[in-house]
Order: sequence, then structure tokens, then C-alpha cells
Amino acid sequence: MKTAILTDSTAYLSKEAREQLNIHMVPLSVTIGNETYREEIDLSADDFFDMVRGAEELPKTSQPSIGYITEKLEELAQDYDAVVAIHLSSGISGTYQSTVSAGDMVEELDVHVFDSEISCMAQGFYVLEAADMANNGATAEQIMERLHQMKHTVQAYFMVDDLTHLQRGGRLSGTQAFVGSLLQVKPVLHFLDTKIVPFEKIRTRKKALKRVKGLFEEEAQEGDPMRATIIHANREMDAQEIVTELQSKYPNVEFIVSYFGPVIGTHLGEGAIGIGWYKQ
Repeated sequence: MKTAILTDSTAYLSKEAREQLNIHMVPLSVTIGNETYREEIDLSADDFFDMVRGAEELPKTSQPSIGYITEKLEELAQDYDAVVAIHLSSGISGTYQSTVSAGDMVEELDVHVFDSEISCMAQGFYVLEAADMANNGATAEQIMERLHQMKHTVQAYFMVDDLTHLQRGGRLSGTQAFVGSLLQVKPVLHFLDTKIVPFEKIRTRKKALKRVKGLFEEEAQEGDPMRATIIHANREMDAQEIVTELQSKYPNVEFIVSYFGPVIGTHLGEGAIGIGWYKQ
């Protein structure tokens, strides 16, 4: 049985990586003014932040339609027997549910849909693992079993410069009073039960970054083989500095620098930094 790996654009895997590993992708979109762009196809992260910097109105984000995903699955059915689709958290997007619905309509393909309960390169780790297994002949059932195993150790924490993007976009869960008290600080955030929620209130960017690194180091110092990613919203130099700092201390960890693209960047804002990881 030949298994395809499908993900969405918010895994932020490069076109080269997708082509090399035979990963298929459906894009989410961002609307700026009257123009709609498919991220990773029509619009890069760098161009996005240049376009929206200082804008009064937040861009609008949208998931791929069920029709679009159905067409993609029908296309895959011509060459594959099964597909494992790995999507961003169902708590912040309907993409996962749309693929479940589309899969029910494509009878000639065995469709398995995985809710990563996270996003960005932390989601990408699931995709890379699945692609490696598929390219080595694993079945869809074997891949899904491994993805559920990974979920026990996949974690990500991040901080944003300005919480108003998340609040206005409706992607931050929590009581309004608590959210309001966070707007003047640099909180550490994470995914919990598919939603983005505050993890800890911290007063300054420097201390928030230190806390995020500390959470990673608590895991890394145990010495287990790990993969980690430093994710940034137009702060590549900051991300590279963090990698340089941590790489020298933790030879057991393979580091990847990644980024928050247009869709996730709309909700986090420029300047956000995160660290995601899992134990191999």
C-alpha cells in the first residue's frame, strides 16, 4: 500500500523540503485589503510582515475550502492507496475538520486525519516523521500510531510582543479579565487542549525569552535525543543567536530554525519567538 503525506501551509516546511520528501500541501490564505494570498505560494513571510507593518486593520485568515481539499485528495487517489493528513490544531482552525469531511467524500482513498493540536514547525515535526516513514514503506496505520506516540513529548512555548493581535483575532482562550491583565506584559503562551492559552505572566521580553529557553532546557538536560525548532516572526538573527547559545550546551539536540508565516503571523504579530521540541 502506497501512502501519501499531506499537510497544510502552517507547518512552514520549505518548498525544497516538501519536494525532497514528497510531502503534499494545501495552503491557508490571508487577505490584506482586497487581495487574498495563499501563504507559501503567493506570499512569503518576509513580504507579509513588510506589507502589514503599521496597518490599522488586521489581515483576515481563511482555511482551504472542503472543495479544494476534496480535489487534492482525488488527485492523490490517482497515485496512492492511502493518505495521512496532518493539520494545525483544530482549536484554532477548521482545516482538520474540513479534511475529515473531504475524506468521507473520496471513497477511492483511505484517508487518515491527524490533529497535531499545535502549529508551525512543531506541527512540521509530525509531518517530517510521517514522510520519513512513508518513504520507507510504512503503512498509514503505522504512521498514525507513531504520530500519537510523538504527541506525548511534542511541546512548544512562545512569547509575543503584542497580545492584541491574538485577542482581536479570537485565537487566545481565557477569561476576558485575565486576557486584559496580560496586554501590558510579555506572557509565555502554549497550546493546551488544542487552544492557545497563557502559560505564565512575565513583565519583560528578555525575561519571557529566558523562561521559554528554560522550559526547553528542563527537557534537554535529561540527555535524550531530541529535535527542536526556534520559530520567529521576522526575527531571524534573534533565532540564530538562540540556536548558537543552546547548540553548544545540548549536543543531544538537533536544531532547526523556522518561522511564523503569514497566517500564524497575523495572530501573533511581528517579533514573536517560540521554541518547540520533541524527544526522538
